[in-house]
Amino acid sequence: MSGSQTAKKYEFKAEVKKLLDILVHSLYTSREIFLRELISNASDALDKFRFESNRGSEISDKDLPLEIKIEFDEKDKTLKVIDTGIGMTRDELIANIGTIAKSGTEEFVKMIAETKADAGNIIGKFGVGFYSVFMVAKEVEIKTKSFRIDEPAIKWKSDGLGDYELEELEGQHLRGTEIVIHLKDDSAEYAQKWQLENIIKKHSNFISYPILLGSEKINTVTALWREPKSSIKKEQYDEFYKFLSYDNDPPMDIIHKSVDAPIQFNVLLFIPKKSSEFFWYDRENYGLDLYVRRVLIQHKNKDLLPEYMSFVKGVVDSEDLPLNISRETLQENIVFSKIASSVTAAVLSYLSDKTKNDATGYIEFWKEHGKIFKLGYQDFTNHDKYIELLRFNSSTCKDNDELISLADYSSRLKDGQKEIYYITGVNREAIVLDPHMEIFRSKGLEVLFLFDPVDEFVIQAIRKYKEYDFKSADQVDWKKLSDLKNIEEKKSELDDLNKDDEKHFYSLLSKMKSILSDRVEDVVKSNRLVDSASCIVSRDEGLSASMQKILKMANKEMGEQKKIFEVNPNHKLVRNLLKIFKVDANDDFIRNTTEQLFESALLQEGSLEDPHKLVRRINQSLEQSSEWYVEVKKIK
Repeated sequence: MSGSQTAKKYEFKAEVKKLLDILVHSLYTSREIFLRELISNASDALDKFRFESNRGSEISDKDLPLEIKIEFDEKDKTLKVIDTGIGMTRDELIANIGTIAKSGTEEFVKMIAETKADAGNIIGKFGVGFYSVFMVAKEVEIKTKSFRIDEPAIKWKSDGLGDYELEELEGQHLRGTEIVIHLKDDSAEYAQKWQLENIIKKHSNFISYPILLGSEKINTVTALWREPKSSIKKEQYDEFYKFLSYDNDPPMDIIHKSVDAPIQFNVLLFIPKKSSEFFWYDRENYGLDLYVRRVLIQHKNKDLLPEYMSFVKGVVDSEDLPLNISRETLQENIVFSKIASSVTAAVLSYLSDKTKNDATGYIEFWKEHGKIFKLGYQDFTNHDKYIELLRFNSSTCKDNDELISLADYSSRLKDGQKEIYYITGVNREAIVLDPHMEIFRSKGLEVLFLFDPVDEFVIQAIRKYKEYDFKSADQVDWKKLSDLKNIEEKKSELDDLNKDDEKHFYSLLSKMKSILSDRVEDVVKSNRLVDSASCIVSRDEGLSASMQKILKMANKEMGEQKKIFEVNPNHKLVRNLLKIFKVDANDDFIRNTTEQLFESALLQEGSLEDPHKLVRRINQSLEQSSEWYVEVKKIK
């Protein structure tokens, strides 16, 4: 720009110098942010020009393309950011670039000094992102020409330390603003093409105007979330997802939503086809990219979605979101909270619709992402929506792959059934063989199968479904089930105990109690077992066996949790034990068998600490039985 009048100097006030020092040295955590701020300001200037043009204002340089140019000179260590936007008059330049000189600055500096508050959390109302340029610049020049035809071009210059100069430029100048940055020696990298390209693609890739680095357009990816859904093809969604996530597979699901009231924002979310969870590795690597008017404010923001939706990838772009000065730390405000709540609700609503419209697809989703989604048991706000999305295997399922909802379970409740029953185990095969399942099979009662340790935390946190409480199979009071009709009457091959044998049976139980001593609370007759000789039952008010195991593994103090040992009087082994007891109550076989039955029951529920004694007794029994077998078969 040629020719100028004499430049006039303006001294920064003392408090402004303090504020600049805070902005440059304390506020921004990454120096590259300065370029994002300048490009964002340039985009705003182009938006304002477009508005004036559309409303019919008289404007200069009508045919100028609306664009942002980045020019650099590595040798001279200079960088230019040029836009063809609305430009500024002298008064506007002072108002826009000199924002920090307005009233309130002194109050802000005082607040910093007195409270030692974090500048990033309270400076939002000042809007002086431009000054971040002094993190990398030893001197900055602004040359600007307003869209108003009769307004002259103005030059502003400062080193950001003590003062700034203003002067009117002579001659003809094109509309817009040119910022010339003379870089510090330690900031020379910002005059290198590769560095500039990386910064632009990272922070400003979706600015709606062309960003030219030299003659090359850098922002080539469309801000797809801003486009109407009806105009977007599946291939475009897939391409954008791959750009965003670096995933080679297309997404499983796409959630694209625009909200206009009461808060305006756009959201484009993707649910990956495959889970990236690997033994909880890299659990902190999640979050949505947060944009404001296409400018990236925060990469992987963890507050827009709860952790149990951490598998979701995508972007949220807001028009109304207030930010602090650095655009790096969101102010705690109701607007952001409402956006986050709306985004969470959008995912839950989408999944709810998927259960109805694509049940098979939802099961695929659950098998990939259910492990993480289960953690939503702590989301009390969305409890009712969350609980309907849970899926479990159960005793009615034909195999391990079939899953049911709690609504499915409740639709099959028996007359008089007041509880929803569940049982834990390593797999379906192990649970089916669990002695606690016998009474449920005989009554035809469905039982939820929990294979994942977190499942019981989920069940205990949600507590009930509709009016039905959850109850662990090892804590069920058989008396509550006694009124329910049996669907299979399995008649024992053994005759009922006569009165004399029944008395001896209860004496046998007392003997077994004395053998097990304080390891059990009691030894009692079982009314729940059909095929098994014995089982361990937890008190109704205590912890279930699986929860005790989990807490023990986590070294958590859980107090004394004594067990009740139940013995089935209609089992052949117990009947033989009774015969031996009637002859000799102190026979070693009674002690060994009691220990064996108890430790076997502990082993089945996963709480046997040392199996060595159990294995030794099994080997001894096999040795003895093999000798009897040889005698019976008369094998020589």
